[in-house]
Amino acid sequence: MEKTIKEFSELLLEKIKNKKIHIVSHYDTDGITSAAIFSKTLERLNKQFSLKIIKQLTKTEIDAFPKDKLIILLDLGSGSLKELANLNNEIFIIDHHEIELIDSKIYILNNHLFNNYENLCSAELSYLVSRDISEENKDLSNLAILGMIGDTMEKDINKTRNKIINEANVKIKRGLLIYPSTRPLDKALQYSARPFIPGITGDPKGTLDLLKEIEIEKSGKNYKSLIDLDEDEMKKLVTAIMLRLNYHESSKELEPTNLIGNLYLIKFLNRIEDAREISAIINACGRMERTEIALMLCLGNTSARKKAETVYLKYKQNIISGLKYIEENSKIQGNNYIIINGKDKIKDTIIGTLASILSFSSVYKEGTIIIAMAYNEDKIKISTRVAGRSKSNKSLRDLMNHVTACLGGESGGHKEAAGCVIKKNDEERFIELVKKKFEYETITV
Repeated sequence: MEKTIKEFSELLLEKIKNKKIHIVSHYDTDGITSAAIFSKTLERLNKQFSLKIIKQLTKTEIDAFPKDKLIILLDLGSGSLKELANLNNEIFIIDHHEIELIDSKIYILNNHLFNNYENLCSAELSYLVSRDISEENKDLSNLAILGMIGDTMEKDINKTRNKIINEANVKIKRGLLIYPSTRPLDKALQYSARPFIPGITGDPKGTLDLLKEIEIEKSGKNYKSLIDLDEDEMKKLVTAIMLRLNYHESSKELEPTNLIGNLYLIKFLNRIEDAREISAIINACGRMERTEIALMLCLGNTSARKKAETVYLKYKQNIISGLKYIEENSKIQGNNYIIINGKDKIKDTIIGTLASILSFSSVYKEGTIIIAMAYNEDKIKISTRVAGRSKSNKSLRDLMNHVTACLGGESGGHKEAAGCVIKKNDEERFIELVKKKFEYETITV
């Protein structure tokens, strides 16, 4: 892999010598941190560039690419090679999504193409290229960590990831996997989404009742933070949360051993921060369509922090209201699947996040396919996830490809997390298509 990255980096440096550059990146944490890494890298090379952060690489977006610039795609592009091959631009892709290679002149760095496959996110791959370009860029390793956590890969510490963690000088502590671990415990519990805790998440009174029950009191004006709890307090907290989780015995995600894990503490804007919180703030800015604030935050702009926290608060309120809407409204449930139709009551930019939260929760039986929908003007955004952590024999990416093959639209993603965008007029046809697919067919791997 090191040889491939070196060759990719050298080729990129050669190609950008006398070219105008246009970066296009995805709007989640992985995409935004990738964009920040490349922005800083090109700035240090004294290169001028334009940048756009987008929800999805649609045909409309591809057609809008500037004709006279070299294109760098980050955290997207692997599923759009046929469309990209029609362009006359020179194109570089750094991505980690599943890929079907075609004969083209596109330059691709994707870990699925390595024989010694390591599950790295786009920010990590972007960092490895940046570091290969110059050792000066080692200070961007924290951004790679944020991208990795944004894509929930922190439990899979492979050889390359471990090296990046060491270069980022990350401090790792064991603790309850609720963030932010550096903020007052009552706030961390109240806004906990992974896990979603019935009677606690979104409920200030329920949170205070829990803390009173386990005899954790305020230290001065505020409660202790998670990382400040002693061993006995941590045990009481984990037990209390387990009792409130109406979990299925088959759900490995909610066993005590999976509620406890590594807390990543990084130095960010001259403060020790919980990397999960910073990652979540970046993601929130993307989902609330304030990507410029997230990018400024990643690039070290101190004034962007307060703006980002304001956006984050609104985002968390949207998440809580979205979860309550799902809980209180009817859903279509069938053979090992559930369809949640948020219509215009849930933002299309957070429907995928809600599907992920539910997939990590105890709400649905492990292995249940969660299909979540939300309107976006004349279109519908659809996100699919698998509940629980066991490996599924169903491919959600194949399902989304099947949908768009039948109805038109754009699709992409992974085996266990995929999505698509279809026309709003096809809402009922989509629901019937999914029902038929699950009731009478098997989704192949």
